[in-house]
Amino acid sequence: MSIYSVITGTGSCIPEKVVKNEDFLQNEFYDNSGEKIATPTSQIIEKFREITTIESRRHVTDEQSTSDLAKIAAERAIESSGIDREELDYVIVAHNFGETHADNKRVSVLPIVSALLKQKLGIRNPGAVAYDILFGCPGWIQALIQADYYIKSGDAKKVLVVGADILSRISDPHDRDSMIYADGAAAVVVEGVESDVPVGIIGHNSRSDSLEFSQMLSMGYSYNHQEAEKKEYYLKMNGRRLYQYALEFVPETIKAGLDKLNLHIKDIEKVLLHQANGKMDDAIIKRLYKLYNIKKVPEDVMPMTISWLGNSSVATVPTLFDLLIRGELDTKLPEKDDLLVFASVGAGMSINSIVYKMP
Repeated sequence: MSIYSVITGTGSCIPEKVVKNEDFLQNEFYDNSGEKIATPTSQIIEKFREITTIESRRHVTDEQSTSDLAKIAAERAIESSGIDREELDYVIVAHNFGETHADNKRVSVLPIVSALLKQKLGIRNPGAVAYDILFGCPGWIQALIQADYYIKSGDAKKVLVVGADILSRISDPHDRDSMIYADGAAAVVVEGVESDVPVGIIGHNSRSDSLEFSQMLSMGYSYNHQEAEKKEYYLKMNGRRLYQYALEFVPETIKAGLDKLNLHIKDIEKVLLHQANGKMDDAIIKRLYKLYNIKKVPEDVMPMTISWLGNSSVATVPTLFDLLIRGELDTKLPEKDDLLVFASVGAGMSINSIVYKMP
């Protein structure tokens, strides 16, 4: 008998405020040199939709903070797992911008979000160790990998892993890329399970290409020079280079993870890929299958949410998994022994993947 890490509960928090593409019609967009873009905003928005497939996204309301979203997702995951929250050994929260508020755009990581979450969940147990992880968009998957190590080492039996971000507050309204970003949170409870056969997390793979690519996502001033004088930092992205990086390295990182387990892409029922850009994800999955000399990608293999939820960073993959498990996506529900791949790419630049066998 061996110990395996199995997800026993899932939960997500999808903000109620729907922001459609047409809600950006009054925005004035500038390029990275500070020049106002002459193209009519309606055309910019339509081109954006064609490139990303995004038609709407979710944003928080002014009274909501990052830990508020995390609390809702965590409570749903704890409830679906049926555990006593006081039995948790770790509370790990992946995010990128800390505890944000509507009246202050500064990134705040003190107190850390996991400590705020533990407080809001009312967990008294000092043995429930709370900490944050900063790993770009792949942060939730990396936190899940850490939880797996804790459980398999015998250091933990039950771990809460949360991904939460509010990107709408650090998005430059004068940057076309601001239309990509969304808000959200999702969580899972992971428990150690004894089994004669592999189950749950059966393998993972990660890489960081910081030497050449660390600056593809960074913080900078508004593209509108008048706004830039306020010295507020916003999320900035080199979209073209990021696309090229992801297309080159994400498929081979996933394949390397499968190779470790002597698995073939045909063994995989679903690929849950970070919802960064719809066209980019389509290109990544095609390139992945091409590595196996397969030209046609199975129609149902890669469920997507980006067209209506946008890119909520660390929350995209766990939200996708939660909706999948709850039967809220228009796709076949995973069954016992089905193999899933979780994969993400983001700031750093880093990529990671997990192979998960349904219990």
